[in-house]
Amino acid sequence: MYMKPQTFAEKIFKAPAGAIIFARPDIILTHDNTSSIFNTFKKMGGEKVNAPPADSKLATQYQEIRDIVKKQGIENFYDSGTGICHQLMANHAQPGMLIVGSDSHTSTAGAFNAFAAGIDRTESAGIWKRGETWFRVPESIKITLKGKLGKNVSAKDLALWIIGMIGSDGANYMSIEYHGESVKTLNIADRMTIANLASEMGAKNAVFPADKVLSDFLGSESEGIWADNGAKYFREIEINLGEVFPVVAAPHNVDNIKSVSDVAGAVVHEGLIGTCTNGRIEDLRIAASILKGKKIKEGFQLNVIPASREIYLTAIEEGLIADMVKAGANVLTPSCGPCLGTGQGIPASGHTVISTANRNFLGRMGNKEASIYLASPATVAASALSGEITDPRIKPGNEKFPYQVEQSKTFVIKPGENRRSENIWNYADVDNFNTDQMFAGKHTYNVLSSDPDAILPLLFADFDASFNRNVAKGDIIIAGDNFGCGSSREHPSVGLAHAGIKAVIVKSVNRIFYRSSINQGLALIVHKEAVESYNQGDSVGISFDLGEIVIGQKKFTFEPLPEKLRLILDKKGLVNYMKFL
Repeated sequence: MYMKPQTFAEKIFKAPAGAIIFARPDIILTHDNTSSIFNTFKKMGGEKVNAPPADSKLATQYQEIRDIVKKQGIENFYDSGTGICHQLMANHAQPGMLIVGSDSHTSTAGAFNAFAAGIDRTESAGIWKRGETWFRVPESIKITLKGKLGKNVSAKDLALWIIGMIGSDGANYMSIEYHGESVKTLNIADRMTIANLASEMGAKNAVFPADKVLSDFLGSESEGIWADNGAKYFREIEINLGEVFPVVAAPHNVDNIKSVSDVAGAVVHEGLIGTCTNGRIEDLRIAASILKGKKIKEGFQLNVIPASREIYLTAIEEGLIADMVKAGANVLTPSCGPCLGTGQGIPASGHTVISTANRNFLGRMGNKEASIYLASPATVAASALSGEITDPRIKPGNEKFPYQVEQSKTFVIKPGENRRSENIWNYADVDNFNTDQMFAGKHTYNVLSSDPDAILPLLFADFDASFNRNVAKGDIIIAGDNFGCGSSREHPSVGLAHAGIKAVIVKSVNRIFYRSSINQGLALIVHKEAVESYNQGDSVGISFDLGEIVIGQKKFTFEPLPEKLRLILDKKGLVNYMKFL
């Protein structure tokens, strides 16, 4: 029987793109949100499961996790200080695996020829109980690489380059495959960086082939899984690596890509080298080679965070830590740290940060009065020496980033502006409404996602200060494109469901937020035409049984959810649904 050529994703799920199937992951990753997940797990009726803390509350959560691990007999446990979860996944990921994790950057493991995708905490608890979850098989984008990156031009530059080509929602719900002869010029650290940033393009996952580079890293050969010749792709892109030059993502969005030469001279006050994106030994070697024998700019704060304890020890043995400390850097314990606004390194008001992290949303590092540039370790190190954005190449160019996509913008409702009319919250003009704006990352470990009463007063606080004071049961939210982009934290969907929001109608939605909405019993309808037809003051009616939206006098239809997912909504969320299974 003839089988049509398949993409990597179609082979993993043994189903065509667009199909919704249930599957059992090979690995499920949870990090320091595990105690919150376990609370949800117990609410579901579950019994047996199929970085140093910055304050006493977090320390207590960490001890709760240790207690859970001991009681459940879990073997693959890494305590605080061991490293960032996505780096530690390198010890477990294997070609052809299906991996999910309660963090949007779980996609990092695609470097190992695994299908790796982020999910939310409630869904993680559901897998702990049932061992499986639902997946929509994604369409795929094929990116073919040619040529070779130049000196002090890195995988981080390439990843940001791609985001600048297609935009922060250019790969929404897509699987990204990297092809071409030049893939072999990228080591595993490079591939982890590129796969890590897949979520910043809206992608479900990114994946590299199981080639000799991977076999050498794993110490064993594996055929893995790869796409067939002739497979059908949503889009195909070709990139000559030799044409890539150092770039940055300028404040306050990851797709605001500019060449380093275009922003050279911009004053920066703080630097961060590390995180799950660029905390590997290869990154530290590059930074140390630039800093060795020199001094960082007086008054500049440079924080270096190895991605794991193993990397930290290797950096000590190689003398890299000494080189960086002598240059004036601070070396912090392996952790996410200031990336999401916790721990040391939170910037002062009015300061500008240049960071190797993966997000630069307003307020991302814990202070909405600061600005963040994203860049490679080489660019951050060079900038630390001068106190201004600096090209790390010996002979800087004078390039302009060659692509123009419609840049996402950070939208904040002005004080006193009323966006609520009757029971409708009108955010139809707001695109890329991210989860940091919905619920700031700095609150993530102070407020559990299983505590909706504590979430509600903080909901939308950095976006529309009137929302949490005036939202009422039965309200409807109307919003623009790429709703819920950013972190996989489920606090926003938990809060909205608890507030009694009847439905959220959007032009398009980030895939993890879509899953999270369903899991919390929050109805989310994607209907661009309906959103565009809405005018302030229009009445809005919704019939889930008929699949209809009525705005004013206009009627729009939408495809009802599959039966299993509709049952989750009817039961007011995955927790209640799982209790009866």
